[in-house]
Amino acid sequence: MTRFGYTLMTEQSGPRELVRYAVAAENAGFDFLVSSDHYSPWLEEQGHAPHAWTMLGAVAQATRSIPLMTYVTCPTMRYHPAIVAQQAATLQILAQGRFTLGLGSGESLNEHVVGAGWPGLDERHERLEEAIGIIRDLHSGETVNRQGQWYRVDAAKIWDLPEQPVPLAVAVSGTRSVERFAALADEMVSTSPDAETVRYWQHFRANTTGAAHSRVTGQLPIGWDTDRDKAIQRTHEQFRWSAGGWDVNANLPTPAAFAAATQFVRPEDIAETIPCGPDLDAVVAAVRPFQDAGFTDIALVQVGDEQQERFLAEAAGPLLAALRAADSDS
Repeated sequence: MTRFGYTLMTEQSGPRELVRYAVAAENAGFDFLVSSDHYSPWLEEQGHAPHAWTMLGAVAQATRSIPLMTYVTCPTMRYHPAIVAQQAATLQILAQGRFTLGLGSGESLNEHVVGAGWPGLDERHERLEEAIGIIRDLHSGETVNRQGQWYRVDAAKIWDLPEQPVPLAVAVSGTRSVERFAALADEMVSTSPDAETVRYWQHFRANTTGAAHSRVTGQLPIGWDTDRDKAIQRTHEQFRWSAGGWDVNANLPTPAAFAAATQFVRPEDIAETIPCGPDLDAVVAAVRPFQDAGFTDIALVQVGDEQQERFLAEAAGPLLAALRAADSDS
């Protein structure tokens, strides 16, 4: 059965609100929570970027049993991988085994802020591979000394380790990244419902590690509102940044750059790609390509902070029922 999640989108809500939404999402029946980890919003209209790890610590205490996941953290520029390893271990203790560390190669929007520049894709993947190795070593409980190509670790040891190890998920986008990361991670993350990538991931992991099929998590934005015109307007205003595709989105450095890059994206363009309005069947239909591609977990992003509480109170229950009914019929 497919699991359906709720996204704590740090780009569009403040930290106290996100904790409140997490509790409401658990009460509404979502199967898991994912959180973005951003230093900046994509667009100024979104207007937020609280520290994800601080917020998730609060969420771990405010919720009861719902699984948590970063979607995703870049452990290569803004954070040193040794710090990510420590943060993940502490959060797993607070969450009592409910946390999965989702990792990716990052975006310039969030990582350029430390003044180290923004490398090309090959270097980003090299850094991520090395970072995953450091995180794994530190989570073993050993004292780690390492002088790698990109990172130095000097007599580092994590003193508070969880009883349940932290699963690692990694974001991939094609066969090359699958070959690089499938044997290093426990789960796959992707924003695109690409069945070939999922099949290759499962095949490559089985042949290299002998592991059974792993979880595959995707994400889908929706613009629920009882008024479709308002939904389209809000989604265009706050989510038109997604129209550029990942190759563009990974390299633009500021919200102003995203605004300039998407200035000619029209509301009707967004309405063609993101389900907007009260029609829950449209959301069910938009989810189907991820299920057909082999995704086991799908996190929904409700666009717009001002609509979260109403979405969670009015639409989440019926939507989850519709999604699960369609899933059981397939």
